[in-house]
Amino acid sequence: MDGWMTGGACTMRARQTWRWVLGASWALGAWGAMVEGAGGQERPVDLELMLAVDASSSVSAAEFDLQMRGLAEAFRDPRVIAAIRASGDLGIAVALMQWSDNRKQKIAVDWTLVRNEAEARALADEIAATPRYLIGGGTAIGGALAYAIRQFANNGFDGRRKVIDLSGDGRTNQGVQPADMRDLALGRGIAINGLAILNEDPTVDSYYFANVIGGTGAFVMTANDYEAYGAAILAKLIKEISGVPIATAPPAHDYAVAADARPPVRGLETGT
Repeated sequence: MDGWMTGGACTMRARQTWRWVLGASWALGAWGAMVEGAGGQERPVDLELMLAVDASSSVSAAEFDLQMRGLAEAFRDPRVIAAIRASGDLGIAVALMQWSDNRKQKIAVDWTLVRNEAEARALADEIAATPRYLIGGGTAIGGALAYAIRQFANNGFDGRRKVIDLSGDGRTNQGVQPADMRDLALGRGIAINGLAILNEDPTVDSYYFANVIGGTGAFVMTANDYEAYGAAILAKLIKEISGVPIATAPPAHDYAVAADARPPVRGLETGT
């Protein structure tokens, strides 16, 4: 009789299954109600921007400091402040994360509302004081994107646009493929732009173009090395925050193309 059930046993099993289905349905409904309720408390903003900074083993202490200094100086720049004002009346929400290998990601600056010069300068000061939380590790761009995507959920903001700004100097060498995470991000309404630093690999911008960026008007900007990072991130933030379409944006010495365009059009590199 192994593998067979009596009619009573079948009925009992059916009832248990039905109870499980009802319980799961109730739980999902309750969860949905909680999410909806939480969503109702989110503050509307014109942009949610996640800055994802490379902290892998290929990035020296001096190079990491150049990234932090470049970001801080960018948010003090009048052109970025003007872009924040021009983006809309609601302001922008900005967070900063560090990433390296598949299990190493860290929020360094939590989501912060920026609407004016004072708030932009306060964010700049916080970025400038941010320590390096991650030391060493491989290059897991897919893991970084997966982590970044999760940070948009229940972050207290509801952005008209959502963007991940990922910078790095190498190709993925471990973990999930970034193209898979790009597709997940696009499915959730999150665009991805890239800043490719060419000191380790002079063709890494093409890799970012093919595997990392995605979304309407997505683009890759380049810096020849970390010394050029500040100028590149300044131009990149102005473009991202203002939301100016690529076709009408002012020239920016970059490699900027729609995500679905093939082949990429190479422009002048920032820092040359």
